[in-house]
Amino acid sequence: MSQIAGWSKIGIVYLVVLLAGSGLIAARAASAQGPKSSSCATPAYRQFDFWAGDWDVFDVGSPIKVAHAQVDLILDGCVLREDYQGADGHKGQSFTIYDAARKVWHQSWVTNRGQMLVIEGKIENGEMILTGEDHATGALVRGWWKPVNGEVRETAATSTDAGKTWKPWFDLVFRQAASGVNDTATSAADDRSIVTGLDTRYQVAVKENDAAAMDRILADDFALVTGSGKIYSKADLLAEARSGRVHYELQDDTDQTVRIWGDTAVITARLSEKGTDDGKPFDKMVWFSDTYVRSPSGWRYVFGQASLPLPKAPQ
Repeated sequence: MSQIAGWSKIGIVYLVVLLAGSGLIAARAASAQGPKSSSCATPAYRQFDFWAGDWDVFDVGSPIKVAHAQVDLILDGCVLREDYQGADGHKGQSFTIYDAARKVWHQSWVTNRGQMLVIEGKIENGEMILTGEDHATGALVRGWWKPVNGEVRETAATSTDAGKTWKPWFDLVFRQAASGVNDTATSAADDRSIVTGLDTRYQVAVKENDAAAMDRILADDFALVTGSGKIYSKADLLAEARSGRVHYELQDDTDQTVRIWGDTAVITARLSEKGTDDGKPFDKMVWFSDTYVRSPSGWRYVFGQASLPLPKAPQ
């Protein structure tokens, strides 16, 4: 979350009590080891993935960086964790989760100044809107998050008349962090978590034909080589997604591993796919490898390679 309650110039406190069930994220999710489940792979859980990333934070219209925020998918992709480091010494963490039982998003925010805020809400027209009460002041607090051209805009307002009128609080923009801005280098485990979450979001985007999300993750010079020898570019995959020609019923990974070598990461897994392509049914299983490279604007998916379809086990 970024800062929230009148606790600093740009404050706003947020989010989540981690009540995630122990579900693993499915489609290319989760840890590099162990079996996968699909408890957090449905589209409802992926609505806030646009906030995940390594961000520099600015007041809108200002060139001065006010904070650094690392937002990661944790607990097998079921939870978004934000680590917020303000330039003024204000530090905080938020945890955000989709409560499927109530069909609401829940976020809890805590700080190094002993403050806490809990807010809840839902996605509306592509914008996450969460509201709660600042018990220290009795005021209502509302935050809005929306993706804008590869960035995330976060706006907050407060109300002292039970929501009849709202007063602007702050307006922030999250931009991809410049290379080397962090005081401490991320560990291989941190990189593995980031890349795994990024690859999970990409696979969900493919399944949902979400060309905008695919565009943010794919490198401009991306290439995919299939087992039949066909080569697809980024433009090819985006055009296919926009056409809506392919519909997936199933897209699940097993035997997944994630390996990190400095600024390069490779994910391998066995992928099961079932659906229709231009009305024609398909049901296949392939081995694949996906290569990610750390760029000045964050990790990007640069190369994919898939095997020929594997023979089906006898029924």
